[in-house]
Amino acid sequence: MSARQSTIPSHFYAIADSSFGDEPIGLVSALLTGGAKIIQIRLKDLPAGRLLESARRAVALCHQHGATVLINDRADVALLAGADGVHLGQQDLPLKAARGLLGADRIIGISTANLEQALSAQAEGADYIGFGPLYPGGLKQNPAGKGLDALRKVRAAVKIPVVAIGGITESNASDALAAGADAVAIITDVLKSSDIPAKVRHLLALR
Repeated sequence: MSARQSTIPSHFYAIADSSFGDEPIGLVSALLTGGAKIIQIRLKDLPAGRLLESARRAVALCHQHGATVLINDRADVALLAGADGVHLGQQDLPLKAARGLLGADRIIGISTANLEQALSAQAEGADYIGFGPLYPGGLKQNPAGKGLDALRKVRAAVKIPVVAIGGITESNASDALAAGADAVAIITDVLKSSDIPAKVRHLLALR
């Protein structure tokens, strides 16, 4: 595994999203049972106190399985919960401020939607970027996707890992990986599966 890829320990980037329910531990357990090695906890609507409680439980379980765990949006919760890092959107706490809070050793990822944002995230010290939405649809029902050509341009321009997200399913994930993504973040296709551990195993078997 290259130094660039080592921040993202798997080509499947799991997200425990609140669309599955406010308490993520059951979903986190299913993802880990399937072999997930990196999980983002994304519970956007929970009050801070409940978010911290849920994050602590999820972090403990992930670390028992040797998995990397990140918290969406909240660097403070990531720090207090003992998570491995945080994933920030364009409107969240600035990367520099999050780095000051979390220190040099924790992972900070940044959501990006174009080449300019990707280059800016890299210049500011992001450990990886999320890029998308790659395809239409997905959890946010995106009307349009950036497409594989845009992903290829971002991959050619940045040296840090790129996680593709948005409308990705088991059937098109290999295309994103072939276009240069280090990993694919998949939510809806996983959450709607009747057997989440099996779905994760299928995704991890993709090349």
